[in-house]
Amino acid sequence: MTTTTNRPLVLNEMLVDQLDRHWRQQLRPRLEGLLDEEYLWAPAPGAWNVHPRGEGLTEMQGGSGDFTVDFAHPQPNPAPVTTIAWRLSHLIVGVLGVRVHAHFDGPPVDYLGFDYAGTADRALAQLDEAYAAWVAGVRAWGEDGLALECGPAEGPWAGHTRADLVAHINREVIHHGAEIALLRDLWAHRDDRARA
Repeated sequence: MTTTTNRPLVLNEMLVDQLDRHWRQQLRPRLEGLLDEEYLWAPAPGAWNVHPRGEGLTEMQGGSGDFTVDFAHPQPNPAPVTTIAWRLSHLIVGVLGVRVHAHFDGPPVDYLGFDYAGTADRALAQLDEAYAAWVAGVRAWGEDGLALECGPAEGPWAGHTRADLVAHINREVIHHGAEIALLRDLWAHRDDRARA
């Protein structure tokens, strides 16, 4: 059965609602109660993580503060397992923070110079701030702004529309959020084999 409405399609509203509904109803509630031990838990040997400075696992370490993050360029194949801390850092810096800086005049953000969080609460505060700035910026673009090209900040995607960028960021947040949720499930059941 097909129905129609007299309401026009508003792409900006649709894209923001897709991400914000996921954020409010699934991802952000799923992060409540995140413990520091869980935040830094390595589910496999050699998992990339956030570490106190000087304790990282990779030759390359990003970070300007007391904590650094493991990474390599190019990324090894197969890619390493990553922790909740690493995945949150990726969302905060590489998915949201870089774009907030490039498109909405937010503070400069990059993997090497970021002040990574050593605690779950601080990481969640960083995530909340980056998310709020991204969503506010996208809303401010409106319909006309979404039709414009991304520009040089997006490298080889410069000629794509901002709507393409927003759809990509939505996928990234949903994808990595699901990975974090799975890691929370694994943490919650990490001792199940011992009880069986």
